[in-house]
Amino acid sequence: MRRLFILFVVAGFGVIFAGLVAGYSERQTLSALATFYLTEVPADLGAANVVTGILISFRGFDTLGEVAVLFMVAASVGVILASEPGDKPHLMSAMGGKGQGPSELVRNGAEVVLPLIFLFGIYVIMNGHLSAGGGFQGGAVVASGVMLMMLAYPTGPLHHGFLSITETLAGVFYVCIGILGMVFAGGFLDSHILPLGDFGTLVSAGAIPLISILLGIKVGAELSVIIDRFRN
Repeated sequence: MRRLFILFVVAGFGVIFAGLVAGYSERQTLSALATFYLTEVPADLGAANVVTGILISFRGFDTLGEVAVLFMVAASVGVILASEPGDKPHLMSAMGGKGQGPSELVRNGAEVVLPLIFLFGIYVIMNGHLSAGGGFQGGAVVASGVMLMMLAYPTGPLHHGFLSITETLAGVFYVCIGILGMVFAGGFLDSHILPLGDFGTLVSAGAIPLISILLGIKVGAELSVIIDRFRN
């Protein structure tokens, strides 16, 4: 009876998804909202990347909430998985036991790839207002480099104090820029507190590149702390 019920549920979901797929048709024209954003973001914010302009300026409060959620995740993981001072990381035993460390291939590969990963992360952060990317994406790339560094050097310490201070300062400056937007421009995180510059250049889109950099620093630091907590 139970198997029959499960098959019935699966078949029902199959019918629903089949109906969704059959009824799907690609839009031939842009909606009024999409047209508004595609014209307003370059004209008003000076950002070539419409998505970044929306996330950082038009949806500034939402982005602040997302960063706050990530901070709470990092703090919660730290509370649950925090080890006693002086504890050795347990990643060594998980990588083969008997004190066996990473192979020479992993270490040499990390030395070659790590600078490229960090450089690419910085590029993604700084060019978020021009092309695909931004603070969140670049911060995640930087954190992936930190994870590779932990795999290559399992016993290497990660300075939580430095990361915490860096993450805190980035968050404080982020909120301060938002308040400056309320005082000197049209609202919270309004990028018009700085000149728009020349459209399509690195120094353009007002304060959006600066906000993106702060987001990248904050996200990269928080994700790095979370990764390090899981190796202890």
